[in-house]
Amino acid sequence: MKPHHLIFEGAELAGKSWLMSQVYDLLEQRYNQNHFILDGCHWFNCDVGVYGTKHGQLIIKSYLKIFTELKNKNLLAEKFYLSDIIYNRLHRHKEIDYQDIEKQLQQLDFKIILITLPEDKKTIENRINDHIKIYPHYERILQQPSWHIRQQEEYLKEIKKINLPYLIIKTEKLPDNNLIKQILKWIDEK
Repeated sequence: MKPHHLIFEGAELAGKSWLMSQVYDLLEQRYNQNHFILDGCHWFNCDVGVYGTKHGQLIIKSYLKIFTELKNKNLLAEKFYLSDIIYNRLHRHKEIDYQDIEKQLQQLDFKIILITLPEDKKTIENRINDHIKIYPHYERILQQPSWHIRQQEEYLKEIKKINLPYLIIKTEKLPDNNLIKQILKWIDEK
């Protein structure tokens, strides 16, 4: 069976980590080949504080080497080249071209799942409060709800320019097992 190669993209607070944890668990269990190592799926949290910095492009190329090495395995990446494009645009007012990277991702049969959040201030404020409880360090980069909406608008514009297959998932509420079913159905059909 052909492995799944997925990139979860989207604005901060959209729910990427929760959805990925659910998809990861199902794929890992489905494809695990032993009971000593979690080898059924590999999860890469690529959002390591480098996107939107001078290191982003080099890190992305390095991850691509890893993905190529593991091309016969299920791979999940939390944020990747679209995030570097958006972070550079919003934080450094710089445009980055990733056409070559996208071509390599196409050859590896990657797909993108863009996670979006409701664009209302109250929901975003609730997610900010929940996020800070789990990740206290997030408070150091805390932004207003309007910033998250602006960030999401950039993702929605950018996703229309790509050549990889993509699915847009809106997280009205979390947890929501119907979203997981929707993602699994989509990746199994592709």
